[in-house]
Amino acid sequence: MKPPPYHWWRTVFYLIPVIAAATIVLGVVSLVAGLFDRTGRAPHRCARWWSRWILWTTGVRVTVSGAPLPPARTSAIYVANHASFYDIPILFSTVPAELRIMAKATLGRVPFIGWHLQRSGHVLVDRARPGASIFKKMQKLASQESSAIVFAEGSRTRDGRVGRFKGGIFLLAIETGLPIVPISISGTRAIMPKNRLMTCPGDVRVVVHDPIATSGMNRDAARELADRVREIVASGVSPVEAPAS
Repeated sequence: MKPPPYHWWRTVFYLIPVIAAATIVLGVVSLVAGLFDRTGRAPHRCARWWSRWILWTTGVRVTVSGAPLPPARTSAIYVANHASFYDIPILFSTVPAELRIMAKATLGRVPFIGWHLQRSGHVLVDRARPGASIFKKMQKLASQESSAIVFAEGSRTRDGRVGRFKGGIFLLAIETGLPIVPISISGTRAIMPKNRLMTCPGDVRVVVHDPIATSGMNRDAARELADRVREIVASGVSPVEAPAS
């Protein structure tokens, strides 16, 4: 059955209050759980429930294709394109791994969501002073059998094109020896593009690509690896999401 179209009034008077309530309730549960679970696994379950609630509430349907996802306890760096806020709940709801977001440090100041990120092992990066602490955080993720989500473009696309991937995360991948799992996401920009509050129901397609081993790679190969992964991710994004240059 096709869901009804979402108008601005539906977003303002229904979706925002419902999502805000879910964020507050699950945010509090996550914070309390984090007091007793320093591994971040219990807060991660709250994040998955939150993600599925958002997708169900807004009428977003997800299909996953491509290579099999790595086992849940396999540490990796998942690298995806970034077109919408919805990319985050999409990945949390579909990838079975213990996921931690690599994001800018300013997100840590956002009520509930930021508090959750700070207390559950997510990697918040001060872009002005990234430093060696990021390497230690990535090593800690691996020791806990957790994985990182990275949107290597650095910000959401405005026109649907997959931008140039920044090289830093790929240097980290080489230094830590963590494999990279490229993921292509199509459809989220139509649901909620950058700088728009209103959401619409829709279908999202996630394509999982074969993991890329980084163990034994030379540090000088980081830029080449970034370009290679960007090409793989872009190849799986639908033409609607990423129009030809």
